[in-house]
Amino acid sequence: MPRIKAFRALRPQADNAAKVASVPYDVCDRDEAVELAAGNPDSFLHIVRPDIDLPADTNPYDDAIYAKASDNLQRFLRDNVLQQDEGDAIFLYRQVMNGNSQVGVVCCCHVEDYENNLILKHEKTRKAKEDDRTRHVLTLGAHTGPVFLTYRDDSKTNAMVETAITDAPLYDFTAADGVQHTVWKIDNAADYVSALSAVPKFYVADGHHRAASAWRAGAERRDNNPNHTGDEEYNWFLTVLFPASQLNILSYNRVLKDLNGQSVEQVREKLGQLGTFEPITDPVPPTAGSFCFYLGGSWYRLTLPADSIDHNHPIDSLDVALLEQRVLQPIFGIEDVRTDPRIDFVGGIRGTKALETRVDSGAWACAISMYPTSIEQLMGVSDADEIMPPKSTWFEPKLRSGLLVHLLD
Repeated sequence: MPRIKAFRALRPQADNAAKVASVPYDVCDRDEAVELAAGNPDSFLHIVRPDIDLPADTNPYDDAIYAKASDNLQRFLRDNVLQQDEGDAIFLYRQVMNGNSQVGVVCCCHVEDYENNLILKHEKTRKAKEDDRTRHVLTLGAHTGPVFLTYRDDSKTNAMVETAITDAPLYDFTAADGVQHTVWKIDNAADYVSALSAVPKFYVADGHHRAASAWRAGAERRDNNPNHTGDEEYNWFLTVLFPASQLNILSYNRVLKDLNGQSVEQVREKLGQLGTFEPITDPVPPTAGSFCFYLGGSWYRLTLPADSIDHNHPIDSLDVALLEQRVLQPIFGIEDVRTDPRIDFVGGIRGTKALETRVDSGAWACAISMYPTSIEQLMGVSDADEIMPPKSTWFEPKLRSGLLVHLLD
């Protein structure tokens, strides 16, 4: 069973939480981060995206980046923007978006449970991003952003959470994007630790690079400590555990740079040979196994025959895999979606109008609106020790960074 524990959180004062909290480091580029942090020296973006405080042409992996992150964290501590709690606690973190609510338990998980696959993954990581986040963790001595984990619902935990969120919260604010963020502090963590420690396995929903980097940082600290006992704080990393039934996965849509030397009519003809292909007015796929294509200024829907899909196979039943196997490779000549510059990915939060805009601009030739991967499919892939195709899931809302920080010492 994976282990969890309470921790001494580094966190902002309640009246400043909304100013400190920031989007995760990896959902915005430098220019967007500069705009988000403008006029706000307390924004946690100064720590997770310290490049905003350096010249725009600074290499993102330059020594100055990590030094600036450390300097900014020390400034936050010196100015009491962040203060560390005196005792261990866990926290409940609720997000409400478009009327949908999800409540997670903020706690620490053990790096060895990640290493030993008690915390399951479904995505490959890139070494450069791992190296970056590992160095960030080790330079700051802190996990600045939580890893988004999920688990199959536990009735005991659900009941405790429902009772606890009737109490007065520690933080409660609505961000500029309309998402409400509410946090409760649970000083008596023993019941939550007991209940969640009985859950057989956890799953990485979002934050594979943060998880891998936390494990690597913990291993490096262990290897460099001749007196390592296993009780050190660096053996643990910051997580939020959400019950699977509450999670909302959005589609992860695609745009293609060209039609692989074909006309719109030729592409439509080939798509029509794969299943039912028809013009539509609603560009959102109604079911799994269906895809909407924006071609030549119009939307079309392809529906694959249900009996042509192996619904029992964890990978081959995924729409993202079916699209690769039946459309992207044979029709558009895209052999590797990880590396081919002729394909790009657009989070479903941006809507289908964003797809139309990119194609209508002339910079892209085709857009594909996808049906979202389900949380059961995600867990099924992880259970089978398989890896999903790239860009299979888009989770919303995103966890805010800076509300709760875990120190390695």
